[in-house]
Amino acid sequence: MSLSLAAKNLPRLPPLPTIRDLVKLYRLQAIKQLSQNFLMDERLTDKIVRAAGRLEGRHVLEVGPGPGGITRSIIRKRPQTLHLVEKDARFMPTLELLQESCRSHVDVTIVRDDILKYPTEMAFAGLEQTPWDGIRAPIHLIGNLPFAISTRLLINWLKDVSLRRGAWDFGRASMTLTFQKEVGERIVAPILDAQRCRLSVMSQIWTIPHLKFIIPGTAFVPQPDVDVAVVTIIPLKIPKTQLPFDLVEKVVRYIFSMRQKYVRRGISNLFPEDVREEFTEKLFQEADLDPTLRSFQLSVEECLRLADAYSKIIEIYPKIDEFNYRAPKSQRFPLFQAPDPVEAEGTEV
Repeated sequence: MSLSLAAKNLPRLPPLPTIRDLVKLYRLQAIKQLSQNFLMDERLTDKIVRAAGRLEGRHVLEVGPGPGGITRSIIRKRPQTLHLVEKDARFMPTLELLQESCRSHVDVTIVRDDILKYPTEMAFAGLEQTPWDGIRAPIHLIGNLPFAISTRLLINWLKDVSLRRGAWDFGRASMTLTFQKEVGERIVAPILDAQRCRLSVMSQIWTIPHLKFIIPGTAFVPQPDVDVAVVTIIPLKIPKTQLPFDLVEKVVRYIFSMRQKYVRRGISNLFPEDVREEFTEKLFQEADLDPTLRSFQLSVEECLRLADAYSKIIEIYPKIDEFNYRAPKSQRFPLFQAPDPVEAEGTEV
């Protein structure tokens, strides 16, 4: 029997209390310092979950479910397992109520933990791996993210995607997440777009992000000062680079560190003062790029050419990778020493 037919033969889910009722019952209030905002409208929570695609019979990790608005919409889609990671102990009673009400339909696990520290592979322990170059893994990460951690969490997860670890140890798991509207627009921003930034390039190297729709801030309680973007993020079968994530992130960060100046200006800070001009010139020559372009004018491929050129330089001069131009002068890069001329002979940068 197919999953869809089997699901149709299951009894209907029992009536669940509304989120408004739960919030009143347990006297819950969003804490502004934790960037908490409740989404009460079931039509919108259903829309977020629909954006994730098919969930029936699959495995879902929900980030920061709070009182359980999106959780209810996920449950109605009948995943096989639903793993809830919530940091705030105040929401445990409401989540346990939802867990109990759907016990015969969905296997719900509640974990009280900080999602920034939580090993996402724990949510899918025991699942078989899906070949990376095949269909997507039957795994989805969904969450109404607190604004304060959304960018940091996305960068962490992009690194996990690049290393195929955590939730991505099981295959190409997809994400459906909320961000501030401006952040969501940055994630998907194409070349020449005013919102083009480090987050755009890093997201587009390892994944395909789609901004699905915008939720007005008036839909949340309390109302945030900004609207909210719902973004789906699907890992690429073949990433656009095999370079280490941290190296690429470092170079891209410097590329966009001075948006209104020539890209050469930001990139030059990768190098100590005494060799800055020489090595910056070598970098752009190796990458075959015009140093007077602005950062938002660079494609993903061009950013990666700069990262590749930098990787070749630090392969020959490893000490350069230790340089941090923001450090106090007394703590900056030690006296630069070029390799022995005999050893370096014939090596091209």
